[in-house]
Amino acid sequence: MKNITQSTYVAILAATLLWLGGCASMSQQEKNTAIGAGVGAVGGAVLTGGSTLGTLGGAAVGGVIGHEVGN
Repeated sequence: MKNITQSTYVAILAATLLWLGGCASMSQQEKNTAIGAGVGAVGGAVLTGGSTLGTLGGAAVGGVIGHEVGN
C-alpha cells in the first residue's frame, strides 16, 4: 500500500471543495451531503492510515452528517 501524506489529503479536499462550488444546479442539502462525504473520506483515510475501509466509512458517516446539517 502506498503511503499518502497529509498534504495530499488537504489537496484532494481543496480540489473537491472547489469542484463543488461549480455545481450550481445542486440543492444546498445535496452540496452539504457531498461536502460531508468528501471531508469524511479524507478524515477516515487520515485516521486509518489510508485504509480503504476507513476512507469509505468516513465518507459514509460524513455524508450522513452533511445531509442532516442541511435539514
